[in-house]
Amino acid sequence: MAVLTSTHSTADIRNLALVGHAYAGKSTIVQTLLARAGVAGHAGPVERGQTLCDFTDEEREHGHSLYSHILHLDYRDKHINLIDTPGSPDFTGQAISIFPAVETIAVVINAQTGIESVTRRMMQRAQRRNLCRMIIINKIDADNIDLPALLSSLREAFGKVVLPINLPTTLPGGGKGVIDCYRQSTGESDLGPVADFHTAIVDQIVEVDDKLMELYLEQGEVTPEQLHEPFEKALRQGHLIPVCFVAARPHDDPDNPVGIDELLDILTNLAPSPLEGNPRPFVRGSDFDHELHFEPDANKHVIAHVFAVRVDPFVGKLACFRVHQGTVTADTQLFIDDVKQGESKKPFKVGHVFKLQGKEHIEIERAIPGDLVAVAKVEDIHYDAVLHDSHSEDNLHLRPIGLPEPMSGLAVAPKKRGDEQKIADAFAKLMEEDPTLKITRDSVTHETVIHGLGELHLRVLLEKLKNRYHVEVDTHPPKIAYRQTITKNAEGHHRHKKQTGGAGQFGEVYLRVEPMDRGAGFEFVNDTFGGSIPHNLIPAVEKGVKQALEQGLLTGCPLQDLRVSVYDGKHHPVDSKEIAFITAGRHAFFDAVSKADPVLLEPILHLEVTVPSAHLGDITGDLAGKRGRIQGTDFLPGDMALIDALVPLAEVGSYQSQLKSMTAGQGTFTMELSHFDALPTHLQEKIASQYKNHVAAD
Repeated sequence: MAVLTSTHSTADIRNLALVGHAYAGKSTIVQTLLARAGVAGHAGPVERGQTLCDFTDEEREHGHSLYSHILHLDYRDKHINLIDTPGSPDFTGQAISIFPAVETIAVVINAQTGIESVTRRMMQRAQRRNLCRMIIINKIDADNIDLPALLSSLREAFGKVVLPINLPTTLPGGGKGVIDCYRQSTGESDLGPVADFHTAIVDQIVEVDDKLMELYLEQGEVTPEQLHEPFEKALRQGHLIPVCFVAARPHDDPDNPVGIDELLDILTNLAPSPLEGNPRPFVRGSDFDHELHFEPDANKHVIAHVFAVRVDPFVGKLACFRVHQGTVTADTQLFIDDVKQGESKKPFKVGHVFKLQGKEHIEIERAIPGDLVAVAKVEDIHYDAVLHDSHSEDNLHLRPIGLPEPMSGLAVAPKKRGDEQKIADAFAKLMEEDPTLKITRDSVTHETVIHGLGELHLRVLLEKLKNRYHVEVDTHPPKIAYRQTITKNAEGHHRHKKQTGGAGQFGEVYLRVEPMDRGAGFEFVNDTFGGSIPHNLIPAVEKGVKQALEQGLLTGCPLQDLRVSVYDGKHHPVDSKEIAFITAGRHAFFDAVSKADPVLLEPILHLEVTVPSAHLGDITGDLAGKRGRIQGTDFLPGDMALIDALVPLAEVGSYQSQLKSMTAGQGTFTMELSHFDALPTHLQEKIASQYKNHVAAD
């Protein structure tokens, strides 16, 4: 295999992720960009599996993206890395997880459907991550669309900073075209006079540069060259969100896309390079108060971040990473900084450095700062790992991205006896690929539960389990993952004494428990004095308390949001061992909790439901019947409504099929864990009773 030598510099790189709701046309835009740049041939339909993006068996079967795919093109001496992301709400974790790899998030919107739930989530997530944002409105050639109303709704939803950088226009022959309103101030568009939009975007840009504003007020105009640096600054500050109009695959002339050449020009000339984007927020250990920023300097030591992992049954593990500092070549020695354990692994030698073009791996000579590359067959690499070549960078990691919490669950069991280990190995590989997938084992119910972002997410997971790893499972709804907490202060005590003829066991612990704010977790405090419990045995008390936390009291589910303070105890110079204080700590904790009025907490979801406006009353009434609390409603373009609600997880186990039935398939929803809240008393008593009966039966 020939090894390519990259000629581009960091200043030439553009990193862009295309995100947005399913069927907005992200993969089609990527394929058309590649075709126009001479990288790919004819841009065939996604649903026929004729793109470089959606190449897996699962994607061809479902007809849309299920993974984030990395591709690249060279255009006018610029190297553009594109990441095509899935748009289904069930796969938003795949899209969000690649945010650390890029400077710019391009939110793609279908002109026919307008703002959808994933649109809003991606705009909010990108803003929180301090990334440059742009909007691409696709399918501007479709029938029965209202582009002025869509632009108005975008500005209402995301602010006056949303401004077109080009404008749709109807050509004399009836087809569609676009007009550059960034450089041009004459002509007429489908949205109105070009001059009005030109003035609006220039006015917005010069606001971030006082000197340029003075010049603009004096002269009445500035050149595109003078606007370039302020344009980048406005993007970085979120002071400008440019809007581009395209028809990546016009229905009347699929081979002549509209606005794609202009989009290529925008990415080349106006999108920020790694030198111009906002710096990435690295931190060391748990010191989140002090962010570390690294310069994209090719001559310094290596800092790289793994933003995606793929596991191929034939090729092995492939880790995709962005180089933030330094240069990576085929003989570079790198450490994997394990953020879970806070320690470095042994170094590994990079065998080959690859650029990805969909499923194709292209070996390159070196990777420079800002570039997106991959390395294969390094088993210890994991998602979110930091790679470096210096011991001084141990325990370094990116500030957490905050991925959606998987709230849909299925309990699984092997169909064939003896497949347990094969299933465990397959799940481990699937979790390496998908950071929003979790597999848990419930010690009380003895259930293995897979947790995902929705029914489709879990269904695709089971398909991969069968097709890739040739194992099948039976499934059923899992029990709800309740938590417990306490509602008042209390004290507990336990003396553990055991004599067996030789050296015995002795430990006595006094402790108090106090409720903390919801979501605060757990805090352990040593309030002993005078050596009542030797310092070296305090960790044993804490260990016993933590064991009790996991075991729970009412229903065997974990306790949270409380503080435990050990304030007294007794020990024996011979018989006081670690095991004695583990046992005493555990029982003293149970004693205290039983007096502290424990209550069950249930997971509450933040639910966003998008439905036709005619179904608004039915859906809000149904949610209220599910113990839901409506937080607000909003009317969207296209006679749609958005409902914002908080609903217990126990009430929405089959909500996808229910919503589909109630709205004739037109309703969609997204859900994320919001918080845990106290369960109503009558339900708490019912669940506690069921648990007691279950334990008695065992």
